[in-house]
Amino acid sequence: MAGFRKFLVRSNLVDLSVAVVVGVAFSNVVQALIKDLITPLIAALGGKPDFSNLVFSVNKSHFRYGDFINVFLYFLIIATVIYYFVVVPANRISLIATRNTAAAERPCPECLSDIPAAATRCRFCTAIVEPHLTGQQAPASAADASRRRPALRRPTSHPRS
Repeated sequence: MAGFRKFLVRSNLVDLSVAVVVGVAFSNVVQALIKDLITPLIAALGGKPDFSNLVFSVNKSHFRYGDFINVFLYFLIIATVIYYFVVVPANRISLIATRNTAAAERPCPECLSDIPAAATRCRFCTAIVEPHLTGQQAPASAADASRRRPALRRPTSHPRS
């Protein structure tokens, strides 16, 4: 029983439950918006106040294409609202976060790992690097050049005599 209780109060399940409830409430709001505002607006332009009564028959079979028009309008409006009020802002926030990360980090000139822009030493290869405080490279000085880690030298093979 304790495992089941732990499963029920896990954050993923709670988040999913909240999302479903909010989604159902949002769907009800959109349906009311379409039924009470959009359909009468279309009726004012086209002269038909309710699409659900639109039907045609073939061999005593009734095809209610008016209901399909209503459901299609629900889908179209929900998709539009989700795109402009959820997807576009989320993409904009993601772009801003990526831009801020790019401004806050830079590659180490020695090992090419990403390090903070204001770092004076690489956390991976421990090379001494010049800080980029405002996103621009700091001016190099002679004292800084002498503190830099010397380049690794490969041993040379001497011919044996």
